[in-house]
Amino acid sequence: MSDLRPIGVFDSGVGGLTVVKALRELLPNENIFYLGDTARVPYGGKSASTVERYSIEMTDLLVAENVKAVVIACNSASAVALPKLEETLAVPVIGVIKPGAQAALAATRNQHVGVIGTRATIKSGAYERELRALNPQVRVSACACPLLVPLIEEGWLEDELTDRVIARYLGPLVHQGIDTLVLGCTHYPLLVHAISRALPKTVRLVDSARNCAMAVKKLLVQSYLSAPAGNLAGLEIALTDAPDIFLSVARRALQLEIGEVQLREVLHATKL
Repeated sequence: MSDLRPIGVFDSGVGGLTVVKALRELLPNENIFYLGDTARVPYGGKSASTVERYSIEMTDLLVAENVKAVVIACNSASAVALPKLEETLAVPVIGVIKPGAQAALAATRNQHVGVIGTRATIKSGAYERELRALNPQVRVSACACPLLVPLIEEGWLEDELTDRVIARYLGPLVHQGIDTLVLGCTHYPLLVHAISRALPKTVRLVDSARNCAMAVKKLLVQSYLSAPAGNLAGLEIALTDAPDIFLSVARRALQLEIGEVQLREVLHATKL
């Protein structure tokens, strides 16, 4: 059996294109419909109830596109909205946190994992809960890094100021003795080289985008939803507001072939 319907992917903006990049590499036959909530980016500083409401509205738009599965390519949304979406959606849904936690536990040697992310992701404690559910003995050190997304969206991927900010954030985690660091925001893979410079070579990086793509591949196979081999896959991108500078940053850094960008009006969900 095969299914030509697209995989639906959404993020608070266009940082989730790192997940799209990983999906394209791992699942070259799959059609993808990407939806970025650029009208309300970022989610990282908003309340849990607001992020949940926004996530429901975005998935409603994806379901209207007849997607066969939903990927929450946003750590903030995955942290607070996944349980609600699992209850309400008629199609399978995957977030980025569980795959990232599983990969971190497979990578760590001293059972001390660091996590960096937005304020919303870190405040939720989602990574700590997932890591400790899988291994109660693991030690977790988490750090909110609210300045990194704006620096990435400015395109300052290789910049002295960005390096200094990263060193300021990561210094305490290194001092505490982590040997594995989870990039708990889908923007952060764009800073992988800068982050690596700030860490000892003994610290392993876990990219939640790549591990999320691997989880999607497993889900499609298990659910008999994979596209047929040889399918000429397409990528459609829609945003809730006109694209800003970061779309060109993502296009350049990720080397994605991004065609005409569509606009979608947010359909407000009914009161929860």
